[in-house]
Amino acid sequence: MVFESVILWAALVADRAAGDPPNRWHPTAWLGRIIEWWGVPGRFSPVGDRLYGALCCLCTIFIFALPFYLVSHFFSPLFYLIAGAFLLSLTVGWRSLEEHVTAVERGLSCGGGRDEVQMLVSRSTGALSDEEVLSAAYESMAENLTDAIIGPIFWFTLTGLTGAAAFRAANTMDAMLGYRDHRRYIGWFPARLDDVLCYLPARFAGLCLILWFLPFGRAGAAWRCMRRDAHLRPGYNGGITMALVAGGTGIAFVKTGVYTIGNGEQSLREGGPAIVSAVRGATIICAIICTAALLMAGVYLPLLP
Repeated sequence: MVFESVILWAALVADRAAGDPPNRWHPTAWLGRIIEWWGVPGRFSPVGDRLYGALCCLCTIFIFALPFYLVSHFFSPLFYLIAGAFLLSLTVGWRSLEEHVTAVERGLSCGGGRDEVQMLVSRSTGALSDEEVLSAAYESMAENLTDAIIGPIFWFTLTGLTGAAAFRAANTMDAMLGYRDHRRYIGWFPARLDDVLCYLPARFAGLCLILWFLPFGRAGAAWRCMRRDAHLRPGYNGGITMALVAGGTGIAFVKTGVYTIGNGEQSLREGGPAIVSAVRGATIICAIICTAALLMAGVYLPLLP
């Protein structure tokens, strides 16, 4: 388990230092092309699309996770250490998440930002105000704290590289197919699987956020906002981190006609840096807790009969 602890921190350092490789080299981009190949809705009846989507989803997870499994089980410890850190970093999108938000901020400063934020959300962005553009960007960051950072780390801690890869594959399929439109049947299984796999990580991410806000005296406000507003965001998981970030930083996430999460004690221009800091802080806290869990498992698991 010491190796896994080193791999965890090396992966985070690699992600912060280098970010994602170009799409032509990134396994997640290859994964996306596989999903595009089979993820064409309407080929079968609604029931047939669901069964086809479920089968293709499981096969895609197997194909994507297989190299991660082989590296962690059939190679020398040194190779596992180096390649494992690299592979785990590919499942984490910490730096890229910040880069997307930074691109939106820069676009707004030049009179744009709508095209940049469209990379993060599915809603139409052409008619959004500047504050609504910032809301779309920062709420994507808050929601994706689970999807892009905490989730892969959580499942790596519990199940190793294979679990992190399986989580990333399921999450990518949900992002591409899990919508209530013409994809609702073929994307039904990936969306439900993603809900299941994100359930514990989303709540663990919430704990990490509360621990981050605690020394600033904002943990209570974050908790109250989560209790009141988390359900406003559709789904079982995304509203938890969004509401905690909104309450802890004193901002409001607004999707006009759908929800307002938070009290809006300050604007998103004022509170944006605090949101970025909260995501960074929760990530570090998550890594510390997971490292402690891995080291404890390394000590006590060998003692079990």
